[in-house]
Amino acid sequence: MKKALTILYHYFKKLDKLLFIAGLISSALSVVLIYSIYKNGVSSSVYSSTYKTQIIAAALGVICAVILSLIDYNKLAKYWYVFAALGIGLVLLTFTPLGSVREGTAADDKAWLYFAGTSVQPSEFLKIAFILSFSYHVSKVHDKINKPLNLLLLGIHGAIPIGLVSLQGDQGTAIVFAVIFAFILFVGGISWKLIAAAALASPIMAVIAWNFILLDHHKERIMVIFNPDLDPLGAGLQQRQGKIALGSGQLFGKGLFGGDYSYVVEVQNDFIFSYIGQALGFIGCLAVCTVLAFILIKLIINAINAKDDLGKYICVGVFAMIFIHSFLNIGMVLCVMPVIGIPLPFLSAGGSSVLSMYLAIGLALSVYAHSERKNPIFY
Repeated sequence: MKKALTILYHYFKKLDKLLFIAGLISSALSVVLIYSIYKNGVSSSVYSSTYKTQIIAAALGVICAVILSLIDYNKLAKYWYVFAALGIGLVLLTFTPLGSVREGTAADDKAWLYFAGTSVQPSEFLKIAFILSFSYHVSKVHDKINKPLNLLLLGIHGAIPIGLVSLQGDQGTAIVFAVIFAFILFVGGISWKLIAAAALASPIMAVIAWNFILLDHHKERIMVIFNPDLDPLGAGLQQRQGKIALGSGQLFGKGLFGGDYSYVVEVQNDFIFSYIGQALGFIGCLAVCTVLAFILIKLIINAINAKDDLGKYICVGVFAMIFIHSFLNIGMVLCVMPVIGIPLPFLSAGGSSVLSMYLAIGLALSVYAHSERKNPIFY
């Protein structure tokens, strides 16, 4: 008994309690919001099982985060090939008859697997494997990162997940992988000359993407940002509804129950921020942004305080993942970014997304817990 209490004492002493609590607060709010959407009938696609799934995913995520925090991230990174193989293998299954689009939505990406009535989005877990494996890769070549062969291998490492999810039709997730790739490379010490060259090449790449990569419906979603009236009942409908709902809450919102709510397509998923504005008003939106900003700042602090480069890169990768998710999702609702199906971290409905966020937080907790050589949780 005494030994168990000692272990618990050391665990809580080494746990990044603030980061952990911020995630729990976000998940608690998520469940309340989704339950509110269900009870108010704001979305016809939200059933009682939706918020129950959110509870289960959050609970499972918390358990996984705790377990990961107990394990030294250096030991986890040594088995990067196992996690990478599992992640890639699951994504490859979406190209078989097991793969499918998300049921009950207008999603055009074949990025889901269905097992016994449960849907799983493998790319969410590939993000975690990529953060771990790419951080390990960069840490191994840190001093020689700008050598041509190393840059080529790092580029191939990043191109694999980006290419796979692009082939799925999930361009939003491809952007997430690209941002994680870029952030870790930047912190890893990639040459400023290469960064400048990439910046200069960006307009050319944008033209190539517009003419040869993006499909017509992708272009429509982008053009709607600049001209909302271009297709108000088609490509622009969801953002138009979301913007109306967001503003209708004014300062304090209509409340979580019993208000006169506006309908928004997929409000429980990609457009949950519009419901936050509708139900909790500007104050609620500001509170959510504050919690997300706190998580991001805490990740940067953990990266700075990490005992080695690997820990630093892992925290930066988790930061990049949560940052780009938040930026793109809120940007979609504010009509400054195209609709690309990116969930709001911890808050949007979706078991795969919630679980992957907690797995990412678990990696960051491990870095925090093992940053000091004294009194490690596990020797």
